[in-house]
Amino acid sequence: MTAFDEFYLAHYPAVMGYVRRRTASPDDAADAIAETFATAWRKRDTIPGEARLWLFGVARRVLANQRREDHRRTALAERLRVELATEPRGEPDGDPDAVRAAFARLGDLDREVLSLAGWEGLTTAEIAKVLGCPQGVARVRLHRARKRLARLLDAAHLDLSRYGSRAGSLAKGHR
Repeated sequence: MTAFDEFYLAHYPAVMGYVRRRTASPDDAADAIAETFATAWRKRDTIPGEARLWLFGVARRVLANQRREDHRRTALAERLRVELATEPRGEPDGDPDAVRAAFARLGDLDREVLSLAGWEGLTTAEIAKVLGCPQGVARVRLHRARKRLARLLDAAHLDLSRYGSRAGSLAKGHR
C-alpha cells in the first residue's frame, strides 16, 4: 500500500461526510469526492500537516464550482428554451419533408459539413477547425456533400427554387 493509499483511507470518511451533508444527490457527492482526492493526488507533495482541514477546503471549492456549473447549465438551458420557442425554425418553403428525407440519406460527415455551412453559417476555414482537418480538405468535403445532396434532390425530382435559399444554398454552394 502506498502512502497516498493510506492518506486516502485515513481521510475518506471525513471528506465523504463533509461532502454528503452539502450535496443533494449521491452522484454529485461522488463527483465532488473524486475531484477532491484528485486534487490531493496532484498536490500530494505539498499537502500541509492539517490534511483533513486542507481537504475540507478543497472539497468546499469543488462544491462551489459544482454549484456554479449547475447554475450556468440551468441558465443556459432556460435561455435556449426561450430562444427555441420564439425563433423561427428556418425551414425551407414547400415540402420540407422531402428535403429532410434527402438530407437524411447522406452520410454523417456530409450532413455535418452541410449543417456547419448552411445552418451555422461557417466558412470553409471555420469548418476545417471544427472538423480538425486542413482547409482544403474541408472545402473538398463541402463541395462533394453539396453535389451528393443536389443529386438526391434531383433524383427526387425536387425543384430547388421551391425550397428557399437554405436548401438551394446547401445543394448549390451559395450562401
